[in-house]
Amino acid sequence: MEIIKKTEHMILTSKLLKSEGEKIGFVPTMGYLHNGHASLIKRAKAECSKVIVSIFVNPIQFGPKEDFARYPRNFKRDCSFSEKAGVDYIFFPSVNEMYEKEFKTFVEVQDLADVMCGKERPGHFRGVCTVVLKFFNIIGPSIAYFGQKDYQQFVIIRKMTKDLNVSIEIAGCPTVREEDGLAISSRNKYLSPDERENAVVLFQSLKLAEELIISGQKNLEIVKKAALKKLKGNSFVSKIDYFDFRDKDMLYEVKQIDQRAARILIASAIWIGKTRLIDNILLRDNFSKPIIR
Repeated sequence: MEIIKKTEHMILTSKLLKSEGEKIGFVPTMGYLHNGHASLIKRAKAECSKVIVSIFVNPIQFGPKEDFARYPRNFKRDCSFSEKAGVDYIFFPSVNEMYEKEFKTFVEVQDLADVMCGKERPGHFRGVCTVVLKFFNIIGPSIAYFGQKDYQQFVIIRKMTKDLNVSIEIAGCPTVREEDGLAISSRNKYLSPDERENAVVLFQSLKLAEELIISGQKNLEIVKKAALKKLKGNSFVSKIDYFDFRDKDMLYEVKQIDQRAARILIASAIWIGKTRLIDNILLRDNFSKPIIR
């Protein structure tokens, strides 16, 4: 496994790999790698001949009061994790390498970035899109892999790639969970033992909503009230940013159930103490009356 820190070195390496007929799979990360990342790497290895992982905590996707400075970092651990997972290259640029002194250009996907997490974190997805497009231009992979825990991010990157004619396949990979259902996340490290035990209420609230709909409840306001009641009933939930029903492709709000459309996204963001957690599920389509706006 090779570690590359300079943009020009990464560009030349990627060009050489492609000239030799290699198919590059790319897994963008902010480090502090876990089993969720391992699942992305595993799929990339199955579908591509070379796998590149980026490790970069991107400052422009964090707001001024967010956790950029304390975001967990352990590069030595990440290198060991990546090597064991079979990664071929780690791209590990500095902030100055990615954003030169007079950097002025940003990428934004309208509408999709203004709801859900985008509403609560203005500018976040502008930062995500900008850095991801830079990585795409530097690495030029055939396929880029994104976890669906960050489902809104996945949809936005897919839309950006389509709109800007970027010839890279965007692969969404299922959320990886702990045994009790909590979605694996680098931010889980922030949770105290009691907070960690109670954080599963987020997944439980999503499953409750799913079960109510599948059992025949058509009124999504009733479903939402039940889910919110469960969340608010847990004393470790300090704030609820949103609990939404959204179209799985374009993220518009779903307001009612009828017989014409496909699955929807049930998504939520909550705070357990001082830690913000997100999760979602795609409503199973094994019931007779799917969902639309």
